[in-house]
Amino acid sequence: MEARAISKYLRISAFKAREVTRLIQGKPALEALSTVELMPRKAARLVGDTLRSAIANAENHERTPADPSALVVKEAVVGEGPTMKRFRPKARGMAGRIRKRTSHIRIILSDEVKRS
Repeated sequence: MEARAISKYLRISAFKAREVTRLIQGKPALEALSTVELMPRKAARLVGDTLRSAIANAENHERTPADPSALVVKEAVVGEGPTMKRFRPKARGMAGRIRKRTSHIRIILSDEVKRS
């Protein structure tokens, strides 16, 4: 059984958030959760919220509720969201571009054992 959670339009660049998701991919869900709780980064907090949501979705599934200790992070992907474009005044009448990036985080948990 798979459970997933998606967080959209988060105010962090996808590049920064991908550093955190690379660390939790393939780990057991509870171990991944403890990993992101100890990281002093904004991206870790956002990924942790999405991971908690995916675990809750797996526990509260109608037909087949899953045990959190059996779940594994099958996929943790960060995609780019829309970018807000702003301008800041610069010297000699020019304007500097500021890009406020957003991202979408998708986490898929699975309780199926990988066969090699």
